[in-house]
Amino acid sequence: MKKITSIILAAIVSITSLAQSDAKLKFYPYELQLKHSFNLASLSRTSTPGVQLEITIDSITGYGEASMPPYLGESVESVMNFLSKIDPQRLADPFAFDDIHNYMDSIAPGNYAAKAAIDIALHDLTGKIMGQPWYRIYGLNAENAPHTSFTISNDTPDELERKLEESQPYSIIKVKMGVPGDRELIEWIRSHTDRPICVDVNQGWKTPEEALENIIWLSNKNVIFIEQPLNKNDVEGHKWLKKHSPLPIIADEAVQTSADIPLLSEAYDGINIKLMKCGGLHDAFRMALLAKGLGLKVMIGCMTETSCAISAAAQLAPLADWVDLDGNLLIANDKFQGIQIKNGKVTLSNLPGIGVIPLKH
Repeated sequence: MKKITSIILAAIVSITSLAQSDAKLKFYPYELQLKHSFNLASLSRTSTPGVQLEITIDSITGYGEASMPPYLGESVESVMNFLSKIDPQRLADPFAFDDIHNYMDSIAPGNYAAKAAIDIALHDLTGKIMGQPWYRIYGLNAENAPHTSFTISNDTPDELERKLEESQPYSIIKVKMGVPGDRELIEWIRSHTDRPICVDVNQGWKTPEEALENIIWLSNKNVIFIEQPLNKNDVEGHKWLKKHSPLPIIADEAVQTSADIPLLSEAYDGINIKLMKCGGLHDAFRMALLAKGLGLKVMIGCMTETSCAISAAAQLAPLADWVDLDGNLLIANDKFQGIQIKNGKVTLSNLPGIGVIPLKH
């Protein structure tokens, strides 16, 4: 008992000392290079712009990252501009998450990817101070983390063969639909593997009737769920679709923060939580608890990100019904060693914070 008490007292002294120390903030652009082109309903790309960030207090560094969702209007320029307005000394007490988020909101609304970079770094920093990974701080069991899906988008026959080969370690395949040739892609995958598929439409279907026709066809193809089939603003269309669909309907673009969830509970069967949409782990944890309380399924997703942001999101994986945490697997220039995928399952480590180690290049 004396030993435990001394450890707790030492931690309190350390945290108090850190709160009185200077904070150093560093951030810089970092372009993520994709292994293959990424083809969605509305665009195709071979790279993703990003911003890397570090917060250092008393020689302890927390790592964060911003990856910009195009549909939210953020860019490297907007992220860099927002971060340049941050007073590092307002981060000197890294445990004051509410105060820091309120401070960031006072600078400008929105800018969730920029705020996520700060939030992730703070979680990494505080976890290192406490000497624990965040899934343990949340009280979660790492064994409950589900298998991740691996994304395959439509491409040339040779590229599809390569993508399918890369997907072999993963028990679930994620397919982008709402693009020309999407049914042919499903049929092609089904001719090669019977692994379950989850479908992401990225708002690509135009009407509830079109969506239902596609979903009924997909229901015979071992598909698990349908993600964002209609325009995110079509709440009534999604309500109708939810009543008639044989497969669960998951909100992605339609849900951003915890404030959105109550209004969507009648239109969807679940939500996709992404740190870049909601501003980091602070609100993502609230979103997961609120969704589960309302009887919604929880999915933890990602943008194209390094292992920094992916490992941060993975701290919530034991709360999820599904995870789509393959963003780091799709890039050729990862900056970190982070969570591992073993036999398709998200495997969390005992490393403190968000569980990443910078790679030396």
